[in-house]
Amino acid sequence: MKIEIWSDVICPFCYIGKANLEQALAQIGGEADIVHRAFRLSPGEPVIPTDQMLSRKYGLTTQQVTANQASLEARAAEAGLEFHLLGTLAGDTTDAHRLIALAAGKGKQAEAIEHLYRTYFTDGRNIFDRAVLHEIGAEIGLTATDIDAAFTSSEIDMQIALDQRQAQSIGVCGVPFVVVDGKYAVSGAQPVAAFVQTFQAAAAEAAKNPVIAGDACGIDGCDPA
Repeated sequence: MKIEIWSDVICPFCYIGKANLEQALAQIGGEADIVHRAFRLSPGEPVIPTDQMLSRKYGLTTQQVTANQASLEARAAEAGLEFHLLGTLAGDTTDAHRLIALAAGKGKQAEAIEHLYRTYFTDGRNIFDRAVLHEIGAEIGLTATDIDAAFTSSEIDMQIALDQRQAQSIGVCGVPFVVVDGKYAVSGAQPVAAFVQTFQAAAAEAAKNPVIAGDACGIDGCDPA
């Protein structure tokens, strides 16, 4: 089963949705090829306190922002996560997505995603600071040289832009947005049961169309099935 997840690392619902998705996979005992795709919520925007962003974008009062953040922290706790939203920042997350792209090329995408979420939502650190991103990269085994190169890589930037355009082409207006086997879509931080239902539907569909193996050739040569 292939699962594609469009998300941004400062999106609270993305982290909650990821936790629920992982719980659903554990419940059904399923295995999946999970690919995280970039979706920048605030491309080109400066880094500012999250409470200011919420006030400007949604016209919320200080009291409403505080209540909103408390509600999100409680919802995160229900998913087994610890959020500390006071003092967090918002803005263009391109550098974080660059780090994720680098990690993906090293087979460490899942580790990078989890570390970024935890650093931002639980530890309350500034993931817009390249020094912090260097620390995260080092924790998962990436070299400082590779990280610096990722920050200026046109190839990585093209992939980030492609992910965003692909999301727009399939009508993604918000994240998280999950696509299973290219057929089943789950929008938003759905509960565990919703993910279980989707995965079961995908598995049932796959069972109707089994792959019959025969003799074949690959990049390493030809072998009988």
